[in-house]
Amino acid sequence: MRVIIQRTKQASVSIEESTVGEITHGFVLLVGIEEEDQQEDIDYLVRKISKMRIFEDTQGKMNLSIEDVGGEILSISQFTLHADTKKGNRPSFIKAAKPDIAIPIYDAFNNQLRASGITVQTGTFGADMQVSLVNDGPVTIIIDSKQR
Repeated sequence: MRVIIQRTKQASVSIEESTVGEITHGFVLLVGIEEEDQQEDIDYLVRKISKMRIFEDTQGKMNLSIEDVGGEILSISQFTLHADTKKGNRPSFIKAAKPDIAIPIYDAFNNQLRASGITVQTGTFGADMQVSLVNDGPVTIIIDSKQR
């Protein structure tokens, strides 16, 4: 699994001009799932994301986690994170998991984040979505569960 974390002051996702998910401060997660991803990938990413200290403390240092600040998550499925651009000009998405594999993993990932006490909003898997956010910092971090 590959996740892009963007620290945000506010974010929303819309489908056909209707808002389906919205948060105040927290993270926007762009989540890409590969065919080989398993529960251990979910466990690793949930642990890293929920404990990652990238919110500022009273001294202005990135020292607080999303749990510490009561932040929320907007989680967006993003198969294009597994694009292969080595050959030609048209990316290949062969490494991205097909929906029958990706949807259960994506749902389990979001449910495990919720079980850790974090409010999680989502878009709709496979839909044409418009994501709007105010990137705070900007802070953007990439985590790949295969590159620990």
